[in-house]
Amino acid sequence: MSKHGTIRRYTLIIEKISRKQYPSFKTIKDYLFEQGFEISTRTIQRDIEQIRFEFGIEIKYNRFKNGYFIDEDSSINIDSFLRFLEIANTADLLTESLKDSKDTLNYITFESQGNLKGIENLKSLLFSIRNHRKISFSHENFETGKKKKYSLKPYLLREYQNRWYVIGIIGRLNEFRTFGIDRIENLEIKSDTFEPDKKENPIEFFENIVGLTYSINKLEEVILSFTPLQGKYVKALPLHKSQEIIKDNEKELVIKLRIIPNFEFEQKILMLGDRVKVIKPEWLVVEIKETLKSSLKQYKNSTSR
Repeated sequence: MSKHGTIRRYTLIIEKISRKQYPSFKTIKDYLFEQGFEISTRTIQRDIEQIRFEFGIEIKYNRFKNGYFIDEDSSINIDSFLRFLEIANTADLLTESLKDSKDTLNYITFESQGNLKGIENLKSLLFSIRNHRKISFSHENFETGKKKKYSLKPYLLREYQNRWYVIGIIGRLNEFRTFGIDRIENLEIKSDTFEPDKKENPIEFFENIVGLTYSINKLEEVILSFTPLQGKYVKALPLHKSQEIIKDNEKELVIKLRIIPNFEFEQKILMLGDRVKVIKPEWLVVEIKETLKSSLKQYKNSTSR
């Protein structure tokens, strides 16, 4: 069985178990069969063991409910692991296709150029995070256009919109900062180590936001209304894992989110133009409205060319 097939099986097993319906072993086997995997009982047992011991997803059996479940308190971030499997699955699929035909790349186009800049630093950054090693580097500020040297205690790597970022604490500051690795130069792994603050977990900061920016805003309920067509896209690709559908008919799709509104979230709303309307909270309604008014002023005296 190819690596692609193995990764695909892992994904299907996790998805089936994570639905919290306590599927039995037979249910899991039947589900894999429906997805095209006619494999032995031993292979499935080995897959579950591999997922548990190699990737830190604690799959357990509940005798009372006669089924399997994921002990989330003892497991790594499930969403991140599924995203990792998705990336690995895609990479292996493309690799196999390229082996089958050298013309494969003639039929594939990628979103943009330059997204992989700085990717060579990922391994070193991950090593530093896992071993609690301080790092130093130069980083360009887009607003000022200037480069500055930083010393950082790295805690986390985060992927967002096909780019990678390192999150950590600078010097004695008690707040996390985010740096795009595509703007990092002269990365150096220090021999100095640091003791991570167990009270500070950057993963928790990202649980309730869209994107990268930490916000001073509070966690609250956000309600959005979409046109029926845009609503289909929002259902297919949710804005946030907390997304809940309130209304879905021929006139609109209304969803509820439980998030901390930030810069990236507002940018997503503005990009959708008249296909979305903010219903709640009121302060966000006002802010989006004022931004749109300001944008309209730029075209007030313009003439078509």
